Amino acid sequence: MSELIIKQLIVGPLQVCCYFVGCSKTKEIIIIDPGGDEDFIIETIETLKLKPIMIVNTHAHPDHTAGNRALKQIFNLPIAMHEADGGSFLSQVSLFLGSMFGASPSPSPDILLKDEDEIKIGKINLKIIHTPGHTPGSICLYYPGHIFTGDTLFVGAVGRTDLPGGSWETLINSIKTKLFTLPEDTIVWPGHNYGEKPHSTIGEEKKFNPFLK
Repeated sequence: MSELIIKQLIVGPLQVCCYFVGCSKTKEIIIIDPGGDEDFIIETIETLKLKPIMIVNTHAHPDHTAGNRALKQIFNLPIAMHEADGGSFLSQVSLFLGSMFGASPSPSPDILLKDEDEIKIGKINLKIIHTPGHTPGSICLYYPGHIFTGDTLFVGAVGRTDLPGGSWETLINSIKTKLFTLPEDTIVWPGHNYGEKPHSTIGEEKKFNPFLK
């Protein structure tokens, strides 16, 4: 039996991929990008008898943080995001984008992450990889064999860079220097299900992603 729990949920009006990632031995999980549908998230946690210990946002855009406030209150969870997205940038994007679809603004993060930090969940550790470009503080979370890419890398696409804080050159550099150096059989778990399937691999994206050839 694998020691890693991975559960992918599609939530919110923009169909964000929310993930439960954790330790099968302790049932502890982190919640990555709870982008709405909090009742569904809560029901799934209770049904699977999981123990959430933290919310981690891959970036500060409201479609990925819409469930932060409710889940923080219900489960008494700390919120973690990269330091470059967690300060004034969070407030700016919450006002700018949150009003567009009525997302609840996220509370300020309790934990500010940096590149190469590790998050311990039961008996496993996830490594933080800072991948700016979609936002200044975009991150991916790595466990050998798996990478949770947020809106940095999708199946057959990449994150948009026309919103505040975005940079096309920075995004492509992040993908090529920090993600494409991972083993090719690493499973890519994206922030939205925009592709032909809900996950891919680094090798497939190197070979077939039209934005990265």
